[in-house]
Amino acid sequence: MSAEIDTVDAVPMLDLKTQYKQIKTEVRAAIDEVCESQYFVMGPKVAEFESAAATYNQVKHAIGVSSGSDALLIALMALDVGPGDEVITSPFTFFATGGAISRLGATPVFCDIDRDSYNLSTLAVQKFIDDICDQKGDYLVNKKTGGRVKVIIPVHLFGQTSDMATLMPLARKHGLYVVEDAAQAIGAETSTGARAGSIGDIGCYSFFPSKNLGAFGDGGMCVTQSDEIAEKLRVLRVHGGKPKYYHSMIGGNFRLDAIQAAVLSVKLKYLDGWTSRRQQNAARYNELLSTRNSRIGIPKSIEGGRHIFNQYTIRVENRDKLRAYLAEKNIGADVYYPVPLHQQVCFSDLGYGDGDFSESESAAAKVISIPVYPDLSTAQQDYVVRHVLDFFD
Repeated sequence: MSAEIDTVDAVPMLDLKTQYKQIKTEVRAAIDEVCESQYFVMGPKVAEFESAAATYNQVKHAIGVSSGSDALLIALMALDVGPGDEVITSPFTFFATGGAISRLGATPVFCDIDRDSYNLSTLAVQKFIDDICDQKGDYLVNKKTGGRVKVIIPVHLFGQTSDMATLMPLARKHGLYVVEDAAQAIGAETSTGARAGSIGDIGCYSFFPSKNLGAFGDGGMCVTQSDEIAEKLRVLRVHGGKPKYYHSMIGGNFRLDAIQAAVLSVKLKYLDGWTSRRQQNAARYNELLSTRNSRIGIPKSIEGGRHIFNQYTIRVENRDKLRAYLAEKNIGADVYYPVPLHQQVCFSDLGYGDGDFSESESAAAKVISIPVYPDLSTAQQDYVVRHVLDFFD
């Protein structure tokens, strides 16, 4: 460990101020351009960012929207998801994944996660289809509810992709759309080099400030390889109007602000460098933690894939006591996520109970994320490691 560790007395969960100092001149110039143009909603800055983002994410079309949550919502709207439809997803995710489904009057169907990756288990999805569903022509029908199962939303949690190599053939076999929740995974790749978000019918990103590519407020994006879906997304984000004031469908106000697009265009140029430093920090954590204490479950990465480490998440017993101990030492740590969606009060009418998704419930009780941001110094990292190990030792 570094000799400077004794000079550290606090480590935040995330340090965006240091990042901003490095790019301040470029960011302020980009914002000034927007202010001089007085073009604040959509416009050339949004188009410029969409073009760069499409290239980065290996897709034909990128559609900037107002937030990651709205990206999920408009994606489902573009696939005509509504009452009577059911959407398969993970219960171990941020609330927006399930919330977008319910907001459209559709029903979330939860399947458990893979223990190692924390992502949706293809085996669990397969079991649900085999045991609970009937294939009726092009439609997959839930025998218990009579609802049409229409979409699968895999969540690429913590910065690495779900098992898309087995999930996509399963979805296509049963006529299901796939919407990738890549809110935490921009730049992540499968073992074949496919970028998160580029594989399914629609990919959804969040540019919330704490994300690897974060705006100066809310922002999001949908991406797709389909010309038809892209056109529908573009119309839906402006209240379903094309041309202006003529509406063939009902959409919403899902537009991306020009200032956010300008900031994101600057930051996108630095993203791979920041990702590399996150990966270096994660590799060093792996080495320091795994060789010192077997009770600390370090993240497991897909062999050959690209994990971008939106979070560095460990699995431990006595998680809440560890979190309190780290707080005493002024170390930022967060729990993503303490309550699985099937145990949320607002989803109680779905009929799920405790124990229905054991891996999700176990993860919710045992995971904790520690600082991994790009500007984390060696001394800061050593300070975190020392106190995590002290807690167990």
